[in-house]
Amino acid sequence: MTSRAATRPVGTVTRGTTNPNRLRRMDHWIAATHGAELRRSGDAVAVDLGYGAAPWTAVELLHRLRTVAPRARVVGVEIEPARVAAAKPYEREGLVFRHGGFEVPVPRRPHLIRAANVLRQYDEAEVAAVWERLCARLAPADGHSRGGLLVEGTCDEIGRRHVWVALGPEGPRTVTFAARLSSLERPSDLAERLPKVLIHRNVPGEAVHAFLRDFDRAWAAAAPYASYGARQRWIRTVRDLTADWPVTDGPGRWRQGEVTVAWRALAPRG
Repeated sequence: MTSRAATRPVGTVTRGTTNPNRLRRMDHWIAATHGAELRRSGDAVAVDLGYGAAPWTAVELLHRLRTVAPRARVVGVEIEPARVAAAKPYEREGLVFRHGGFEVPVPRRPHLIRAANVLRQYDEAEVAAVWERLCARLAPADGHSRGGLLVEGTCDEIGRRHVWVALGPEGPRTVTFAARLSSLERPSDLAERLPKVLIHRNVPGEAVHAFLRDFDRAWAAAAPYASYGARQRWIRTVRDLTADWPVTDGPGRWRQGEVTVAWRALAPRG
């Protein structure tokens, strides 16, 4: 007989704040960078973990993933039963909602877990264990695939500023900074959206602090490009950053107001 404790979802209830299109930047990045993996797997399963008080982000994730992987399916997972009940009327072909937490209660290992604004309320010391648990649930790598992807990060209430970490079954891979450039005075404005694992590390002596310092300096040096628009200034800024930092993407993503850096370069000391 299974005990009640054994089946209790893992995690705590979040604030549940959500808005339509809040995660569009993250979703478009996932579709662009992970779409081939999702197509290759056929009917890939994606999990919107902790979607919040309304199901908008899960509905939107299905739509955006199906532009690159037509057979993809989305499971919205929430630890608060009332939120699951409220989401049930939005179920459709390819979209279901389940009660659960970090154990990720889906029958198959997912090819994507998106956990946006979920860990912000947790202590930094708890993040590593959550990452390990979620990465262990991902589809494994094989000779034809790098395996599933966990995207964990934070954004503001209307999706203008994001920072997220991408992890595979082996652990963290990259950190992506993304913004609506017209709202940005300087790149370090994104510091307030650093995920929990980095937000308390934005201090002298830590790599993320040095990166944001260099980002601001490159932004200031690229000021003459502002006459061509914020996008051209951002592109020039990121191009200059590549001299000292392991930027892993190219101009196609920079034009979207993004830059992705290898995790090893920004990982917390110790």
